[in-house]
Amino acid sequence: MIVLKNLTLRRGAKVVLEDVDLTIHAGEKASVVGRNGAGKSSLFALLTGQLLPDAGDASIPPGWRIAEVAQSMPETTDSATDFVLQGDQALMEAQAALAAAEAGGDGDAIAEAHQRIQDAGGFDARPRAQALLLGLGFRGDQLDRPVNSFSGGWRMRLQLARALMCPADLLLLDEPTNHLDLDALVWLESWLKRFEGTLLVISHDREFLDAVTRVTVHLEDGKLTRYGGNYSAFETLRAERLAQQQAAYERQQERIAQLQRFIDRFKAKATKARQAQSRVKALERMEKLAPVLTSSDFSFEFREPASLPNPMLSLKGVACGYPAATPGGAPAVIVHDVNRTVLAGQRIGILGANGQGKSTLVKTIARVLAPIDGQLTEGKGLAIGYFAQQEMDVLRPDENPLQHLIRLAKEVSPQAREQELRDFLGGFRFIGDMAQQSVGSMSGGEKARLVLAMLVWQRPNLLLLDEPTNHLDLTTREALSMALNEFEGTVMLVSHDRALLREVCDEFWLVAKGRVEPFDGDLDDYQRWLLEQARLQREALARGDSPASGAAQESGANRRDERRAQAQARQRLAEQAKPIKKALAAVEADVARLTEEKQALEQALAGGGLSPAELADHGRRLKAVSEALEAAETRWLELADQLEALGAS
Repeated sequence: MIVLKNLTLRRGAKVVLEDVDLTIHAGEKASVVGRNGAGKSSLFALLTGQLLPDAGDASIPPGWRIAEVAQSMPETTDSATDFVLQGDQALMEAQAALAAAEAGGDGDAIAEAHQRIQDAGGFDARPRAQALLLGLGFRGDQLDRPVNSFSGGWRMRLQLARALMCPADLLLLDEPTNHLDLDALVWLESWLKRFEGTLLVISHDREFLDAVTRVTVHLEDGKLTRYGGNYSAFETLRAERLAQQQAAYERQQERIAQLQRFIDRFKAKATKARQAQSRVKALERMEKLAPVLTSSDFSFEFREPASLPNPMLSLKGVACGYPAATPGGAPAVIVHDVNRTVLAGQRIGILGANGQGKSTLVKTIARVLAPIDGQLTEGKGLAIGYFAQQEMDVLRPDENPLQHLIRLAKEVSPQAREQELRDFLGGFRFIGDMAQQSVGSMSGGEKARLVLAMLVWQRPNLLLLDEPTNHLDLTTREALSMALNEFEGTVMLVSHDRALLREVCDEFWLVAKGRVEPFDGDLDDYQRWLLEQARLQREALARGDSPASGAAQESGANRRDERRAQAQARQRLAEQAKPIKKALAAVEADVARLTEEKQALEQALAGGGLSPAELADHGRRLKAVSEALEAAETRWLELADQLEALGAS
């Protein structure tokens, strides 16, 4: 197990950890949470030996294999599959031993090396590596592409797959979801649930942490506090602890005031001087409980739109893509024949695997890309607020936040004064010199907050948000969710943050195979469908099917068949879940009714004033209600298990 004892860690003049104790048992899956800059990544560096404690001890079992995601961008011509295979160090060493033994003609060493390769799972390692890549969103025809042909985000997925390939005793994941879409995130979540080693993960994705972890380590003000339970349980427990701390502080303040009043009243009186002096000493000795001073919660709201056109916009036969790369060439169409209408007040979540065209669709609606074909009609008075997946698409690195707002004010509100703009930026935590800091030197979270500030200033009636939470901490994500729910206009949201999708969206579009269609189901239905697709992909790989050749030979008819099969699979899952959900709702109503009746009977029996006949009648009824309630609760658990099993099938 991992044990930190009386440990202090400094980074320069900053104290990251101060006299902390922590134990993580083997096999536990724990999250490390805390505000940005609190020192979570420094804790990981300590565990991997990159940093040494300034005081105290940190112990990890010496035989443990530790895997983490390298933050450097790999530059190599090795294929994606080979790069991931190299993450299994034991297998690499066994293969190197085999090569050396074969070169030397040593039969015994060759046999031993073959045994080591077998022990390391070498004979099915390549399919396992490719299964990791497919699960993280790579296509079959990308498995043998050289690493240096991929973009930065995809190379980080390669580093993640390489870390997962390592048979680790301790797996450290620092923001593993940042470069993943929802499909890959659901797959990773399922994989980590099956992981048998010890896991420590840093993430700002609430649902991911709730699903994967059962221990939460909170880092705040240089202290580590361990909570049993996932992130939601941690929030509840911490809120209770803060409330207790606040109550203790308030009680102490009352006691201090009482002592001070006695001292002030009697310190000049000879007859009371001794008692007054004793109270002065008591006041000095009294432990000063720190008031509950958490960092101020961040919140904002979108201003009321000037108008709400209805419909907001209409797409008829629209093709989205990119213009021809060369004169006279054909444009690259990503999605085609889009026929959708966006109404005032809609909350639309846009789902689909990475590369299917979600961002292309959003950019087309945002006027960043012109439609290649078809008709896109905007409602009169449409005002679009666009949050690009890459913040620098809408920001200028050499300008500061104030300059961005001044430019916006000239377009939206010519009468705005500089102080008004500074006050506005202060509401988004750009205070003092930060308003003059160049955007290029800011963190990802600061850039995201600046884009949000610019959106609010523009007073839009249609928000197009493409992965707005990538660099936001949990507090800011909560603020965004609340602001979107209070927003009176229309929201179109692309996000891998399922908590945000659940809280904001009430309908979904699916972008897949070049089409945009409504998704008939909720987010749970979509996750079940994704897991089913991942299972089919793994089975195809295990049968030895070549994903690359299959992708190359797939015809239009095959794609139509696949879409039809996918739709049927979604419909089948939805139909299977529907009666279970209906029965579950009915049982929940019974449990609520029986609980209320039981409480009323117990209160009546406890209150007295009943005749013997009434006492007997109430007793019999209480017994019957208690038995019915127990049966209903048992039935609820059975139905919940059925629904969970259906989701995991």
